Amino acid sequence: MHRRAHRHPRRPGGLPHREPRDRRGRRRLDRARAGSVGVSVRPWTAVPDQRGRRFVVTGATSGIGLMTARVLVHRGAEVVLGVRNVEKGAAAADGMTGPGRAVVERLDVSDLASVEAFAERVGDVDVLVNNAGILGVDRGTSVDGVELHLATNHLGHHALALRMLPRIGDRVVVVSSNSHRHGELDVTDLGWQRRPYKPYAAYAASKLANMLFLLELQRRLTQGGSTLRVTGAHPGSTATSITAGSGHGFFSWLGSWGHQLVGMPAWRGALPTLYAATMDVPGNSYIGPHGPGEFLGWPTMVGRSAAAADPALARACWEASVELSGVGLSLR
Repeated sequence: MHRRAHRHPRRPGGLPHREPRDRRGRRRLDRARAGSVGVSVRPWTAVPDQRGRRFVVTGATSGIGLMTARVLVHRGAEVVLGVRNVEKGAAAADGMTGPGRAVVERLDVSDLASVEAFAERVGDVDVLVNNAGILGVDRGTSVDGVELHLATNHLGHHALALRMLPRIGDRVVVVSSNSHRHGELDVTDLGWQRRPYKPYAAYAASKLANMLFLLELQRRLTQGGSTLRVTGAHPGSTATSITAGSGHGFFSWLGSWGHQLVGMPAWRGALPTLYAATMDVPGNSYIGPHGPGEFLGWPTMVGRSAAAADPALARACWEASVELSGVGLSLR
């Protein structure tokens, strides 16, 4: 009698065939249980066919954004890579295979003029994936005078989504972080003028702002009778280069080695974003890894902090963001 060999779930197509081995990490990952969310979760890599659909993915030269774009192209989508460095974007696009195609467009989400120009060029899309982000940078401001974490992680994406909204056919995906649970957002001091500046606190606050944008944009769309939906995702503990160049030893170590030792490879971390971008889930859904603490696992609906579900704080964050960006909501 022949025994069926145990098979690990296959990676989505379009990803590199080799990656560093981490047998202990794989065992930890595959042992993760859904007890933390109280549901049974099966491994998911079956991204639906995306032929005929058009996506924008910001921050698509590395990490979650790169893996998300690769899989979408392999599944047949046209993907606009919104990137600061066009040469790196072209190199990323050249490495993508499948029936879809990648188009490279310059976009610096920390620069509101760049956001406006990109939104005017890009045309109609089905899905906008707001993914680009920074973590752990020294105190600084964007060309618009906005604190860098807030400008890059939240405000630029706020402006991009609202400028593109009349040309989005399906949904906006907000890529946040489990760090939003540690975030405290003071809408009267978004620039950290009155408080001691701490890089991780600024990052966590910007990720909380992402969650509040998800909540408030969906509320306004629903109230306005729009069928567009807004979904969110976070990658859990994933090895990416988001901390590269932060100038902080701990953050650089965490990004370079910490997540590689205890986290998931980038393709696994991209699965919640792909799920939020391609599966039929309700607006205001938030997708993350199913395992304990949402560090490791397969995509499933996950919870959020009390602050992230606070409608009054969401409205206040929205109003402050409109004032800073000069961009409000316009429904078609």
